[in-house]
Amino acid sequence: MSDMITADLVDLDLSADTKEAAARALAERMVALGRVTDLDGFLADVAAREAQMPTGLDGGIGIPHCRSEHVTEPTLGFGRSAAGIDFGAADGPADLIFLIAAPAGADDAHLTILSSLARQLMNAEFTDALRSVGDAAAAAALIRGDKPAAAGSEDSAAASGAASADAAAGKTAPAPGASVEDASAPASGAPAADEPDGRPFRIVAVTSCPTGIAHTYMAAESLENAGREAGIEVVVEPQGSAGFTRLDPAVIAAADGVIFAHDVPVREKERFAGKPTVDVGVKAGINRPGELISEVRGKAERGEVTAGAPSGAGTPVERAGEAGEGYGTKLRKWLMSGVSYMVPFVAAGGLLIALGFAIGGYKIKSAPSVMDHFVWTQTDSWAALMFQIGAVAFGFLVPVLAGYIAYGMADRPGLVPGFVGGMIASTISAGFLGGLVAGLLAGGVVMAIQKINIPPVLRGIMPVVVIPLISSAIVGFLMFVVVGKPIASAQKGMTDWLNGLSGSNALLLGALLGLMMCFDLGGPVNKVAYTFATAGIAVSSPSDSAMKIMAAVMAAGMVPPLAMALATTVRGKLFTETERENGKAAWVLGASFISEGAIPFAAADPLRVIPSSMVGGAITGSLSMAFGATLRAPHGGIFVVPLIGNAFLYLIAIAVGVCVTTTLVVVLKGMRKPAPGTVSPGTKDDMATATAEAKQPVAA
Repeated sequence: MSDMITADLVDLDLSADTKEAAARALAERMVALGRVTDLDGFLADVAAREAQMPTGLDGGIGIPHCRSEHVTEPTLGFGRSAAGIDFGAADGPADLIFLIAAPAGADDAHLTILSSLARQLMNAEFTDALRSVGDAAAAAALIRGDKPAAAGSEDSAAASGAASADAAAGKTAPAPGASVEDASAPASGAPAADEPDGRPFRIVAVTSCPTGIAHTYMAAESLENAGREAGIEVVVEPQGSAGFTRLDPAVIAAADGVIFAHDVPVREKERFAGKPTVDVGVKAGINRPGELISEVRGKAERGEVTAGAPSGAGTPVERAGEAGEGYGTKLRKWLMSGVSYMVPFVAAGGLLIALGFAIGGYKIKSAPSVMDHFVWTQTDSWAALMFQIGAVAFGFLVPVLAGYIAYGMADRPGLVPGFVGGMIASTISAGFLGGLVAGLLAGGVVMAIQKINIPPVLRGIMPVVVIPLISSAIVGFLMFVVVGKPIASAQKGMTDWLNGLSGSNALLLGALLGLMMCFDLGGPVNKVAYTFATAGIAVSSPSDSAMKIMAAVMAAGMVPPLAMALATTVRGKLFTETERENGKAAWVLGASFISEGAIPFAAADPLRVIPSSMVGGAITGSLSMAFGATLRAPHGGIFVVPLIGNAFLYLIAIAVGVCVTTTLVVVLKGMRKPAPGTVSPGTKDDMATATAEAKQPVAA
């Protein structure tokens, strides 16, 4: 770790009073050393990670961290705050703050070192030593685990004690893949938690977090420590960014219970089926490991186990969701699963088709196959190549949508019938609606088959032969014979209705789509509007109405981030320092049609930002429809303006919406009464108050 932290990256008198200011102060030290190339870009990545889940931990620790393309080498920054900084921990502010910066492509060795630090933070001797260390160099050495150069000093003794404590912690935790019998004995004095046969109660656990850098390993260490204190054998499989080492199947088979502490899907979860299981978020593994151990023991005593059929245990939606979710919530997640996998095909295929049209004109759709006619020096040949590649990519849209809806419902067994049903929907011209129905049918059929009690001798061939065969036959029959024709008729009716839209009807549709695009800024409602628009152009010859809808949707989606960027420019005093910095990035995000660029502003002040954005988006959508702007590309923002019909008026529509939203935000924020004790807008105290009032956004 010697190259990850030096004295220059340590601030023992951190004066920041907000988590954003703390991250900036430590990041500026990284920039000064050339370890971060773009301060604002890196801080945006840190904020995005923080938005997924607060990084404060019980015990006065804050660990803001992220992977970022702006980081040149893995780096640690450490700050100690006398006043404490709120990082969202349940027990209050943090006084020990670690900023962990990992490159986008950090190698396994570096990530292993970072995981070692995360484990040390669970050791009270280590954190106590950090609170008492006297100078930056000694603090850096303590964090690195260096042996003291000269014995006797208070700081050297602290460093030595922390290093010894870390070594002890590593010595007692069994390595992933080791047998249960190799696990360390209970700590001296710990009560023996023996089973009736005289052996200790055995638990296997999996920990994982979104970035796989810190919380994953801290939860693992916390569970192992709690197990030693309770006299229980706990073996953990951390599933981090550097990959994971699978627990020995014999270890899992011998375990009496399972703990999942995770915020991302547990990989190969079916290995743990048939055992008493506690499934919680990763922070629960860090903050209350003893409760989790008691809970899994209670389930074991009551004989509560997870479903024994691996194929049906833990679909992607279930792994990422919460226990007890209603059918409506699951349905939304199933549909969003399909949409999320479909969108990259939309972007790649649509942009290639649009480039083909831009280079070769609309006649390019009638060009012969490039397999039969391709001239390297002819522009039209390259245009035809782009168009035909894009058309092939677009051909996957409905099958991918259906396949991954089924995948979200039934995991991998749902893929085959889902893709088959989706391709049938394309074949019979049932389109986007047909893909939705096919995916739901495929997932439902597979889930029903999985509930059948199959003899053990046949279980091995179920996911490979039986389920794909039976489910594909059933879905194919339903799509071809039962529901396909009505859906195709409904799809045609909707298309004809869109083609007939004009005047006030078109304006109302543009306004509705604009409201949807700006309601949740990249969330489910936004994605419904976007998917509706892209489905209309996902054909070789889209109608004029479909291209108008696509133009209106993209124009409205650009408004919120551009408006926030403009507002922070013209009335910066109404925004915190962090928001003003985010405003700089929002210019680029908005221009690129990334609505999520406005999320930090909406999260901090939803009652003013979201309604203002919706008004501006609705106006932009209506104006785009009124101006007759058309768009063949599904993405790209201002970078595809040459491909837009009536481009000048299209940009006017966006500008009007941005100005309306900016005006509303400025007026509404200007009417806000300052909290008692704050000073004039824009000052340090006002920034602290605004940040304290900000609410954490919900990760989609």
